[in-house]
Amino acid sequence: MADQLTDFITFVRIAEAGSLTGAAASLNQSLTAVSRRLAGLEERLGVRLVNRTTRTLSLTDEGRAFYARAARILDDVIEAEAEVSRGQNVAVGLLRVTTTFAFGRRHMARLIHSFERDHPRVKVHLDASDRLVDLVNEGFDVAIRFGSLADSSLIARSLSPNEYVLCAAPSYLDRKGRPNALDVLAEHDAILFGTPPSDTWTFAGGSQIRIRGDLTTNDGDLAHVWALEGAGIIMKAIWDVADDIRCGRLEIVLPNVPIPNAPIHAIIPHSRFASAKVRLFIEFLSRQLRAQWENDVAPALLRSQ
Repeated sequence: MADQLTDFITFVRIAEAGSLTGAAASLNQSLTAVSRRLAGLEERLGVRLVNRTTRTLSLTDEGRAFYARAARILDDVIEAEAEVSRGQNVAVGLLRVTTTFAFGRRHMARLIHSFERDHPRVKVHLDASDRLVDLVNEGFDVAIRFGSLADSSLIARSLSPNEYVLCAAPSYLDRKGRPNALDVLAEHDAILFGTPPSDTWTFAGGSQIRIRGDLTTNDGDLAHVWALEGAGIIMKAIWDVADDIRCGRLEIVLPNVPIPNAPIHAIIPHSRFASAKVRLFIEFLSRQLRAQWENDVAPALLRSQ
């Protein structure tokens, strides 16, 4: 096992240095020793991990996959040692987080920067994607998601309330009128987004309205831009549009018609539950997001009621 760990360290240094010479220097070993270690690892695994010429070195597909797993294993070893030697309140190592494009840009980027400043021994990678990622197979520590958890192999921790609202630019509503009932929505221009975009809006109690729209996209942020430009009515999380509602750029439509809530959750694999970096990160997000909900986001809802 110790020999395997040495192989992992050597290969990770090779991948990160981009050369055998650089890896040898960082490990304070001879070029011959590093080259021999790499050759032995490739022989044991039965695959080529790097393509190398006299001047360049690049990872193969198998090498990239192995690097991702090996780097994570080494990171976990470092974190385990830190937690034992310094206690359970030290965030150490690489923290991989995923969330949606809109929430990542508007909220998570700032919060992660603040968390990293408070925990200088942690490195954070934020992956923004509107697709539903596979936390376990893709190696993420935490996913920030809206709504309930369907996968029982994961753990959900509530971070903040969240509500969905219908909204539109005042310019659109002045031009097309302000709906006063659900069935009137069918006469309006809707902005549709998603993968694929849905032409049905669902409300509390299960009632559904078929909507129409000439503008569709897979990107919620693009749909948001169209709404600001007066293209139509959009259904968005209040977290995404609270600033626009407070400033009058968007106006909530049918504020007294309830839409199913979708609270914000931190989703984690069972294997990551005890990690100090994950636990401290979730505690930090919960404090920050609940304070922001009370001070900034919820008041935007009250403004329309």
